[in-house]
Order: sequence, then C-alpha cells, then structure tokens
Amino acid sequence: MSRVPEVAVAVGIPLAWSNWLLPGLGLGVRGRTAANAGFATAYALVFDDDPNWFSARGFRYGIVSAALVAAGYGVALAIPPVREGLREFADRGPEVSDAEWIAVHIPIGTVYSEEMVFRAALDPLLDNAFGSRAGSLLGALTFGLWHIHPARAAGESVPATVAATAAGGFVLGWLRRRTGSVTAPALLHFATNAGGAIAPRLARLFGTPRTQA
Repeated sequence: MSRVPEVAVAVGIPLAWSNWLLPGLGLGVRGRTAANAGFATAYALVFDDDPNWFSARGFRYGIVSAALVAAGYGVALAIPPVREGLREFADRGPEVSDAEWIAVHIPIGTVYSEEMVFRAALDPLLDNAFGSRAGSLLGALTFGLWHIHPARAAGESVPATVAATAAGGFVLGWLRRRTGSVTAPALLHFATNAGGAIAPRLARLFGTPRTQA
C-alpha cells in the first residue's frame, strides 16, 4: 500500500493534463503536438519509463498487428455500405495538410505521447503496485478517461469514447506486457489512427455517391 500515493499522482497527472491543462493553453494543432510530446517525455522520465523501443519481438508483434488493422480498413473500403459510412467521418486535422497530420501529428502528438505515458511508464507502475490483472484494467480505464476532453471537443459521445478507448488501451497494454516493449502497441496505435484518417479520404476519393431518387 506504500505506493498508493505515487500511483494516485501518476494516474491524476495525465488526466489533468489531457482534460484541463492542455485545453486551457488554447494551442493549435502544432502547439498541441509539441506540448503533448514534451509532457509525455517528462512524465516518462519522472516515472521511470522502460519503453524498450528496439525490441525485435515488439517489432514482429507490431508489424503483424498493424497489418491486420490495414487489412481491416481495406475490407471496409471494399464494402459499399461501409465505404459510404466512412465518407461521413470528419477530418481531424483541418488546420494542417493531410500529409502533415498523418506523418507528424499522429505519430508524435498522439502515438509517441500516449505510448510513453501509458505503456512505457504508467502500466509498469500499476503492474508493480497491483499486479498485472488489476494494473491492466486500471491502466485501460485511465487511458479511456484521458479522452474525455477530446471527445467533447469533437462533439462525440463521452461515454462511448471512454469505453472504446479504454478497450483499445487494454489491447495496447496487453501487447506491451506480451512483448515487454512499447514498439508493438505503438505500431498498432499508429496503424489504427492513421488508417482512421486515410480511410475516409479514400472513401471520398474513390467511392461513388448514392444517387438521390
């Protein structure tokens, strides 16, 4: 129980950052990316991160996971009703070009930042304090709650977003525990988010709008 105060601080800091401090800065896309990356790096250093980026096992698991996600997006684009639905998804990077959004802001502002905070630093801390089973659940829940303000800013359902991202966090945490590396969840995370940005654009580019009666 001696680590409970440290755990409470470790959980509370990223939630305060994502849902209060960062939004309060009023930054644009580029500013948020820089701020998130700086925060994540400092947080991971303070809480003794161990990302193990150069893990061959992590790379193998990550490539396979990313390939499965890419295949899933390919199937979705090949099914006309699903492709029609994808076309309606809003762009998330209106202030920057598509190339900058996908090549810079997703990998640095989202993937690097969230993986360093959650999978490199927080998950190991929770595992050490409570065991891997409870740690995985608490880490996933914290990851879900990290997305409260982003959901509100995007006009999305907060409960649905928290539930979906918590589920995603559980999978990402499982990959980190399975491989002992942040590389695997980072590659899956990037494939999911980049695919989510690219697929709607492809659907709008190649899809055929339904004709009106």
